[in-house]
Amino acid sequence: MRNFVQPGDTVTFTAPAGGLASGDGALIGALFGIAAAAAAAGADVELVTRGVFDLPKATGIDFTAGDKAYWDSATKAVTDVAAGHTLIGVATRATAIPAATVRVRLNGAAI
Repeated sequence: MRNFVQPGDTVTFTAPAGGLASGDGALIGALFGIAAAAAAAGADVELVTRGVFDLPKATGIDFTAGDKAYWDSATKAVTDVAAGHTLIGVATRATAIPAATVRVRLNGAAI
């Protein structure tokens, strides 16, 4: 197939204002990914769009395995609240309220 470019598990984007540290979540338009390396604002950055990652969790939220996970761009954390947030994947294990992170399988698709 002559028009194939890449599998798409990682995609190159321009880092947003403020830049990204390695492992930071980033929502670029409708696509969410995890920065594979640190990048200054405006620099190219590889975002991993598929896989399972431990991500910051919103305060006061608990997850059950299989719950939908949404990205809150304002707080840069995963929440279970759909309204105003972007679906990024599914929690892969239960996480209690005091935990700072939640394990999420990214859906790898633009929403």
